[in-house]
Parts: sequence; C-alpha cells; structure tokens
Amino acid sequence: MEMPEMDVDLSLFVEFLNFTYPPIDELMGVPCNVSILGLSSVGLMITYIAVFIFSVLGNSVVIYVVCCMARGRTTTDVYLMHLAMADLLFSSTLPFWAVYVYSHWIFGTFLCKFLSGLQDAAFYCGVFLLACISVDRYLAIVKATRALAQRRHLVGLVCGAVWLGAGLLSLPVALQREAIQPEDLEGQIICFENLTAASSDRWRVGVRVIRHVLGFFLPLSVMVVCYSCTAATLFRGVRIGGQKHKAMRVILAVVLAFVACWLPRNISVLVDTLMRSGSLGEETCEFQNRVSVALYVTEVMAFTHCAVNPVLYAFIGQKFRNQLLVVLHKHGLISKRLMVAYRSGSVNSTASQRSRNTSVTL
Repeated sequence: MEMPEMDVDLSLFVEFLNFTYPPIDELMGVPCNVSILGLSSVGLMITYIAVFIFSVLGNSVVIYVVCCMARGRTTTDVYLMHLAMADLLFSSTLPFWAVYVYSHWIFGTFLCKFLSGLQDAAFYCGVFLLACISVDRYLAIVKATRALAQRRHLVGLVCGAVWLGAGLLSLPVALQREAIQPEDLEGQIICFENLTAASSDRWRVGVRVIRHVLGFFLPLSVMVVCYSCTAATLFRGVRIGGQKHKAMRVILAVVLAFVACWLPRNISVLVDTLMRSGSLGEETCEFQNRVSVALYVTEVMAFTHCAVNPVLYAFIGQKFRNQLLVVLHKHGLISKRLMVAYRSGSVNSTASQRSRNTSVTL
C-alpha cells in the first residue's frame, strides 16, 4: 500500500533521544547540508547484523543454560535469564533497523509502532535488570545471612514489575511512531513520531529527560552505590577470602562495560539537545556534521551492549561456565574427560563458596 504524502516540516521531526533509529539530519531542511561523512550505510547495516547474530547466539545460550539448572538456581541466575531475554528482544529488531539505515522504512506503520515499542521496552528492561543485579549482588555479599531467603521469594515479583514498567515506558514512543512520507522527500518513507508543531518540542524534551534519568543516570547510580559497598566488603576479605580479586575484576568489568557503551551515547545526545535548543550559540555546519557522526557511532556502541552482556554476566562466572560444560556434555558436544578437565580448576577454587549457593564471582 502506497504511503500518503504528508505536509510535514522535518525540522519538527528532529531525532532527540530515540537512539534506536538513525538520525535524519541529512533529511532536514536546514540552511547547511549536513552529511554523514566517512560512514557507509552498508558498513552500518553489516555492523547491526553482526551484533544481531552474536547477541542471539550468546543470549540464547544463557537462557538455555539457566533453564537447565534444575537445582541450585539462584536469584542472580533468574535475573540473568530475564536480562538475556531482554537483550534477545532488543537484538531481534536490529535487522529491521539495518534495512532502514541502508534504504528507507519499507515495513509499514504497524511494524514501525510495534518494533519501536518492543525495542524501547527491551532497552528499559535491560537497564533496570542491570540495576537489580547490582542490588542482588550487594545483598548476596554484604547482607548474605539476612536477606537470602527474602530475595528468593521476591525475585519473581521484581522481574514482573521490571517488565511491566518497561512496557509502560515504551508506550508513548510506540503510540506516536508512524511510517511517514514527507512531501519534499519523494519515494522516501521514515519511521518517526507524527507530532504537531505545538507539542513536538515539549514531547521530545520530556522523552529525552525520562530516558536520561531512568535509562542511564538512575541505574548507574544504583550500580555505583551497590558495587562500591560490595567492593569494600571484598577488599576487607570478610566473606570471600582468596576469591576477592577475581570477583573485583568481574564487578569492574560490569560497570565499565555499561559506562563504555552508554555514556558516549548519552553525551552525544545531550550535546545534540543543547545544539538544537540554541544553548550552544551559533553552530557551524562542520559542528553539526560532527554531532551527526557522533550520534551514529555512539548508537552502534550502545547496540553492542546487548551482545557483550552474555560474556560479562555469564561466561566469566565460574558457576555458569561449569553448568555450560555440563550441558555441552549432556548433548554429546564434549567428552566427559574434557568437561572434568575444564571444571577441575574452578571447582577447587570455589569449594569454600558452595554452601552459600550463590555466584559471587559472576
């Protein structure tokens, strides 16, 4: 069905915080011609597909292995499974945006709304679960003797609340997104918010503030506080003993990966907000082009986080690695001798921790 032409002012459809879709600065009727120099649409499409493949493989393995844990499944394992599900949903939308980057939106209004809402919900769910994992790790290490039983009963309710909250936060973008064919872009269709001029500025500023606060700064604050307290306990060595240094490496990797993937994106979006609001004064075309390039590059960095999560939150953890070897042996992919050989080192090193029934080095 051919999309109707719409008389829209593309300057009102500036991409603010909706990082999941390519910036359309080159489509705007601005005085200077802003182009994305040095970035190939084919290269971006290949990158998105590669992230999709690695994310699907890694997160599918995480989900399957956790589901195979008939005994000894901890609250952290449950959070990891939900995190992998969120990353899997997030990455499942990447092929569509890869086509969008290379060409234009060819999937219609329904998929525009559905995929926009799905990716937003998966994004919020993933970030909230990262914060939940940091709290769970804090309770497991710092408050282990007092909170273990309560955490097991609450994990289902917490995960349900996370998915519900993420779904509600994704509704505004999903409802406003439409497949639009601007009048001055013949044959080109974009997946964008269909807003009136009177409400567009306030809407996008509001969405951006919510995403900055709830989607980055608040979860990061929770992670920093919880991991700081956890690190203090590990350095004192009152609970972990000889494993405290390995646990600290994993914790630092978790925090640094989150910051490395999302901080550049938040900074570039913040600069873009200030630029479009005129707070930075008069900008040159070169500056606008650099901001556009930064939005593209940091978007790719943010996307990679869903593929990095399985490595940081699962494969580094000794408990998960042992369970993965058991699953591989069960399906005949590795021999028992190989499984025992790879398990022996981690089993001996964690013998003193088994009674706690939790993966503190994850």
